[in-house]
Amino acid sequence: MTHYLTGRPFARPVGAPATAPALAGATAALIGLACTGVPVLACWLVSAPPGDGVGDAARLAGSLWLLAHGGPLVRSAGGAPLTVTPLALTALCVLLLARAGARTAVPGAPGRAGAPCGALCAGYLAVALPVALGCRGAGALRSQPLPDLLAVALLGWTGAALGARTGPRWWPPARRRLVARLGRWHRPLPPGVLLPATGAGLLALLAGGALLVGAAGVLRGDVTEAAARELAGGSPPGELELLFCCLLLLPNAVLWSVGYALGPGFRLGTGTLVAPGQVHLGAVPDFPLLALVPDRGSAWQFLVVAGPLLAAGTVAVLLGHAAAGPADDQPWSATATGLTAAAVAALLAAVVALLGWLSGGAVGTGRMTELGPTGLCGPAAGGWFLLLVLPVSLALRRHLLRGRPPTPAEQPTQQPAEADGGSDG
Repeated sequence: MTHYLTGRPFARPVGAPATAPALAGATAALIGLACTGVPVLACWLVSAPPGDGVGDAARLAGSLWLLAHGGPLVRSAGGAPLTVTPLALTALCVLLLARAGARTAVPGAPGRAGAPCGALCAGYLAVALPVALGCRGAGALRSQPLPDLLAVALLGWTGAALGARTGPRWWPPARRRLVARLGRWHRPLPPGVLLPATGAGLLALLAGGALLVGAAGVLRGDVTEAAARELAGGSPPGELELLFCCLLLLPNAVLWSVGYALGPGFRLGTGTLVAPGQVHLGAVPDFPLLALVPDRGSAWQFLVVAGPLLAAGTVAVLLGHAAAGPADDQPWSATATGLTAAAVAALLAAVVALLGWLSGGAVGTGRMTELGPTGLCGPAAGGWFLLLVLPVSLALRRHLLRGRPPTPAEQPTQQPAEADGGSDG
């Protein structure tokens, strides 16, 4: 297990073949199940309800593992849906799949990595199938085998492809056709800049969201503590279970805070909205993370826009310095800088929209079918970055290039007539 988490390579005998992809996929699935099941079984041991056996705890762990892949569940009480993905477990599953995909990729042959990824995904599904069937008819959270297995297959292929740095077979020719159609709009983009700049902007947004969650925990600590005490009933086992649930959903809370800082906010039920300056709430479920939500709007809440401002400023500074380049290197053109800033804004908008959608879902019927960031969070992120990164990066590029001697490629060439005239004189 430590090999998957630390990234150290397996020790293989000289001349031995690489680990079988299907076995690597099954191993990744079993490790993910174990990481989910150990805390669940620990909570069951210290606070097992009367009549619940170890099989119920195992089914609960399996259901949570399926939910981490984006598969929908059904609660036994009334058949209410549960589709809010615990993103902490999702990140663990993606990490395990990526490590397995990296180990089973064919060295020096990236184009032949599709078959190992498919075999790895098949091994992963071989573990998920009995889990989905076993959690179908009993337990507090019940699986829906077909959509759950489809979600497992999608995440399994995505994680394995990320590790092997490959993609489906249709992507390379589709990418070539797309580049050919974009033509001159694609050529000015400098290579190797788009993804790092987008990643820097996303990390800055997530850091701001995490700081916002921490600040809310400090300001509303008494309300959160009261909600936790009421749910746990004052028992240490109950508090342990609540802590486990909060840790699983902490990345979701960070992404909801990102949506809040961007402006559109998030919903805690149909017809509700939590955004800077406006809070419209109904009955909110008793849960410590939901107790962090403000009760009413205030003008002070608009200070949270400092997060997107700093994130966009970070990307603008990075792009401005990259556009100017070292003193002995060819700088980017203004067109390339502007197009790169626009491309970063568009890609970041898509990523924020996807993550916001993954972090939300339903926790019941009626008004509890709509929780999470609103659909405008992605476009809001793109707008913030486009309006700030584009002018700031261009201005910084111009400032850094001021007073710098032109590079040999930028120096004007001497006309032949002028050269002849100079020799005659």
